[in-house]
Amino acid sequence: MSEPDSAGHPGLEALLARPLLETVFKRRTHRVSRGASVPAGSMSYRSPHRPEPLGELEEAVIIALTGCSGLTMPDRPFEDPRDHKPIMAKPNLNMAGRTAGSPDNAQATHFFMINDSGTYYLRKLPPSPEQAFDPDTLVERARQSKVRVLDHRLDVAAGMRDFPAYLDSNRFLSNLPGTTLFLPVVDLSHQYINALMYLLTQPDGARPTLVDDRNFYRPAGVQKWIKNGFLNPAVKLPLGAMGPMRTQVEADLLLQNMMLVADAMGLGAWIHATISPQIMLGDPKFSRAYGRMLGFDFVTPKFRPADILRWQVPLPKYAALRAHPVGLRAGGEHLIKGACPPNYPSMQDAVDSVIRSKFGEGGIYADKELFARIYKNDYAQRYLAEASDYDQRVIDCARDICVYIHATHGRFPAHTDAIHVPGIWLQTHHVEPEYYDRFFQDGLTEAHRRHASRWDG
Repeated sequence: MSEPDSAGHPGLEALLARPLLETVFKRRTHRVSRGASVPAGSMSYRSPHRPEPLGELEEAVIIALTGCSGLTMPDRPFEDPRDHKPIMAKPNLNMAGRTAGSPDNAQATHFFMINDSGTYYLRKLPPSPEQAFDPDTLVERARQSKVRVLDHRLDVAAGMRDFPAYLDSNRFLSNLPGTTLFLPVVDLSHQYINALMYLLTQPDGARPTLVDDRNFYRPAGVQKWIKNGFLNPAVKLPLGAMGPMRTQVEADLLLQNMMLVADAMGLGAWIHATISPQIMLGDPKFSRAYGRMLGFDFVTPKFRPADILRWQVPLPKYAALRAHPVGLRAGGEHLIKGACPPNYPSMQDAVDSVIRSKFGEGGIYADKELFARIYKNDYAQRYLAEASDYDQRVIDCARDICVYIHATHGRFPAHTDAIHVPGIWLQTHHVEPEYYDRFFQDGLTEAHRRHASRWDG
């Protein structure tokens, strides 16, 4: 990406020219948006201005940071240096790169954008071949990515901004007219399956025995694999200890990048607590009071007497306590589809779908043209031929674990949700310069002071 890509736009030129370290060290949260008022005793402030929404190009720059940014490199060893035995070297779920790292490049983070015109799901587009950073390309790609899921700003009804919807003082400055918010939602289910398989690629003697800490630490469907020696019974790993498989980390890294770029543009950039995730996604426990909100599909496991001990659910009427989101549909399309029932007939089908997406016809590791764009000369062909796939025992053992989880607990995953909301979002907005000039020393950077002339002129 080069400066000419900015096509002479003063805001983009200034953004591309700003040193990274200057942005990092001068980054500060600017919570007060244009048109907002701050009740704060003797430091109270009432804005004389109307809210000023971000322009389409300003939003498009931030949207670009949520999408794909090229192709990744499989720069990893293929064999164990101790004995030269092959090791599994194809862990990725995706090969497209993103502006932040992701475990096994799962790219499990989906983004929603919320502004005055509605609430949008941001579809991930294929990487742009030229990686152009000119206004027309940015705006066009942003338009292509946006899928409107609500014709209004995602929010609770007026007068309901107290907890559990909003937290403390956030309710006075968060999600106000004129602001644009970026909400990350993470599909853990696909990487949960993939990470289980990666875990089971350890050498003989180092493959752990998965035990269920919500079922008296019994083997998690792996008795057969203990008996045949595939798993080591002396190395026990509770399902609960694995949590979300670190898959949620990508969302935090992406938000940090987005915040830094928004700040470098001279916008207010504020990462803070969202509306309660359960309320926001439309959990049935809260939908009667707050409505369907984003309208995610939820699964409520059928109550079983063992749940009294396993999950401390005392009676069937409390079964909804274990409801979790599994996907989102809009206009007849699955925008987010968890790898679990009812999206698939069974967990076996869900696991098989992950395998096909990697190694089946049309899968990632069957796409020779894709890897030819990553490697020089004939190294793509060498990688695909020499790097090992999963041993069939790995696939079968992982499948048994997943089937056990769903059969035992009525949902998958059981120890974490299929769809995870980190509970934070990024608010971007035009700042209220008069407020910062009145009360703070060095309250604004040059980028903030010159933002209007560069971006809105």
